[in-house]
Amino acid sequence: MKHRENSYDVIVLGTGLAGSIMGAILARAGKKVLLIDSSSHPRFAIGESTVGYTLVHLRMLAHRYGVPEIGNMGSLGETTKFIGNSSGLKRHFGFMIHRDGQYPDPYECNQFRLPKVLHQAVHYYRQDTDAYLFSVAIKYGCHAKQNYRVVDIDLGEDEVVVHGEDGTSYQARFLVDGSGYRSPVAQKLELREEPTPLKHHARSIFTHMIGVEPLDRHINASRRDTPPLPWHTGTMHHMFERGWFWIIPFNNHKRSASNLCSVGVQLDPRRYPKQEDMTAEEEFWAHVKRFPLVHQQLFRARSVREFVRTDRLQYSSKQSVGHRWAMLSHAAGFVDPLFSRGMSNTAEIINSLAWRLLEALDEDDFSVDRFKYVDVLEQNLIDYNDKLVNSAFITWPNYDLWQTVYRIWSFGSLPGAFRIIHSDLKARRSGDDGYYRRLEEAPYPGLWWPDNDGFKQTFDDMVRSIEAVESGEMSVDAATRRLYGHLQDADWIPPSLGVADPATRFINPNPQRLIRMVGWSARKAPPFMREYMVGTSKETVRHFVTGRKIF
Repeated sequence: MKHRENSYDVIVLGTGLAGSIMGAILARAGKKVLLIDSSSHPRFAIGESTVGYTLVHLRMLAHRYGVPEIGNMGSLGETTKFIGNSSGLKRHFGFMIHRDGQYPDPYECNQFRLPKVLHQAVHYYRQDTDAYLFSVAIKYGCHAKQNYRVVDIDLGEDEVVVHGEDGTSYQARFLVDGSGYRSPVAQKLELREEPTPLKHHARSIFTHMIGVEPLDRHINASRRDTPPLPWHTGTMHHMFERGWFWIIPFNNHKRSASNLCSVGVQLDPRRYPKQEDMTAEEEFWAHVKRFPLVHQQLFRARSVREFVRTDRLQYSSKQSVGHRWAMLSHAAGFVDPLFSRGMSNTAEIINSLAWRLLEALDEDDFSVDRFKYVDVLEQNLIDYNDKLVNSAFITWPNYDLWQTVYRIWSFGSLPGAFRIIHSDLKARRSGDDGYYRRLEEAPYPGLWWPDNDGFKQTFDDMVRSIEAVESGEMSVDAATRRLYGHLQDADWIPPSLGVADPATRFINPNPQRLIRMVGWSARKAPPFMREYMVGTSKETVRHFVTGRKIF
């Protein structure tokens, strides 16, 4: 491509978290990058809850691509120090089953504690975190056009051209679409699958609120039914038949300067069609009032911004890469915020795309085959998450069956994250990027624990069994027994966490349990996982005892 004034190596559409991180990585490597967005910062964005898998990926991106500012998103302490004190603390995932007109059964609740080795997780106040990342991208040399409306794109053999509403055009050797549902690439190439094959159905109503009271003030549970951590120190999921509320506090630690909580509800539109005779706010409160404890927690709350109400949120694409273009996670597809997969999916796609794109730019070779893995990963991330969330929605009328989904999901995320930490440590100590690349050799890309045949088989049988329950082909009791059988027979689950024990409702990897897990990892863990479980588990315990950072 001949050099012109408006020519770049890469144009990135979207300056949210995804686009800004990608832009910063490319510019840090010396590439000429233009960031384009139809809006400007600061701005409201949804997708606020993290999980350890997200945080270890953000740190890995910082280490691998030499952009330490991305790592500043890797814990609440660093987010507060480097970005500001508007984000919240996330120490756990909290789950509670509700039924119309009733207070919840105190027994029907779960909590999954995030171990400290996966960092002090965060509820991002996206208005501030996204603006910070955008400024990082600019610092590393990205050019930017905010409030720039794209009206067309040309995807040619030798270049891509982006045309603006103001009559200007910009050229590049490659286009990264980091936007969302209204992706210009998806629209141009008619990539959306209509109808989407995704099984899950949900629409959303959400806002930010003040006056949300900690749930713990409204519960007087027995010791047996009290989780190890206060509910208000994590992300709270109030689940009911074919729907759930989220409560994501930004005001739940001493250093917070916020008084806000993110609050919303996900509803299956087949069960709960949009109430056209109600405003979004009226419909939201109508659902709140169905559940006495949720109503009690939100009784004094009021919104600080307009409620957003959507149609069905699920969408997917026929492909996510092509000649001289690629779509990041939310441009390609979306499922549901239930298990906080959005930002971890984004980080995984950026990691797999960035090194390939840097090599393609250096070699001037943009063949689609070079980026094939990115497309496979993207499609699998969406597919596995769709199956997981759909399975969860089916189970909520049956707490015992829901517990099987909760256990398979929660434990699978731990070794998956340890695997990333272990490879990152090896790569940093050796300077060998091959440790990062070999992470992609797992047989099941897109699954949180992608190199365990037993976990994959358990996950697949979970999906089959729960769908059989929904269709009436299997009883709840039979499916529950079958899935607990998988967990109890698995040689890849350490006994100390109680994952296979139906009586263990709170999965709590505290120091004592982690010490026992180290011994199990050294003596009994399967060979394929022993190295990263032993090494990471030992580092985990050392971190608990000394507070020394390992990642």
